[in-house]
Amino acid sequence: MIDRATRVCLARHVRMRDDPRTGKPMLLAPERGLELNATGARIAVLCREERTAGEIADRLALESEGATAGQIEDEVLVFLRALEERGLLVARAS
Repeated sequence: MIDRATRVCLARHVRMRDDPRTGKPMLLAPERGLELNATGARIAVLCREERTAGEIADRLALESEGATAGQIEDEVLVFLRALEERGLLVARAS
């Protein structure tokens, strides 16, 4: 289970590219792809290098207006867990 202290990074086989038709950011892996919204893309960029989930949430909280740090952390953790379930993210305990 990914929590604030879990170190995460994109899986080796995952690449981030813009969809040539829509221009939207996507995470691509063999035989699958995931279209990202702006927040998902920002999280994916931060996952290119290994960081803790807390570091990612903290960085987004600094850039955010209107949401609390707790709300942002909750949403980041849900998103990271979903990426891990799809095999797009590697997570390890700190």
